[in-house]
Amino acid sequence: MRLVLPDIRYKDEYLRALEEGKDEVRHMLRRPSDQESFEDFVTHLLGWAQGLYLPEGWVPSTELWLIDGNEYIGTVSIRHRLTEKLLRESGHSGYYIRPSKRKMGYGKKILAMGLEKAKELGLTKVLVTCDENNIGSRKVIEANRGVLEDIVEVKNAPRKRRYWISL
Repeated sequence: MRLVLPDIRYKDEYLRALEEGKDEVRHMLRRPSDQESFEDFVTHLLGWAQGLYLPEGWVPSTELWLIDGNEYIGTVSIRHRLTEKLLRESGHSGYYIRPSKRKMGYGKKILAMGLEKAKELGLTKVLVTCDENNIGSRKVIEANRGVLEDIVEVKNAPRKRRYWISL
């Protein structure tokens, strides 16, 4: 099992994961736009770490894919800095495990590996959030030494639990 930069060789696996999660209310896996090829999609993901191709208001971030064998398992993103909104709602890191691979320990593993990458990027403390009612994510964050700071109201969304993890 390893974290890798997005790569076109995992295209079929990634697209299968998108299909698995298509009915989720809050789909967190990024998808290529209708006007871009998968190759361009990967180029844009890779460029985000250097501040290239960022959507309006976004900060540089490193996206990594968890691969087991040749199977795409999930994604972890590490935002290099926080805006006021990220500080309140989303934090430095977000992760996604494809539906067929949940409740198998991959969430704990991907966050732990992502925290190591955050440390390599120079972060010393990482904010990770989850919806108040997401017990699975709560357990993943707490298993990775997350210390609850507070629970905040978010406009038009579930309340957020805000955890800090020292690296």
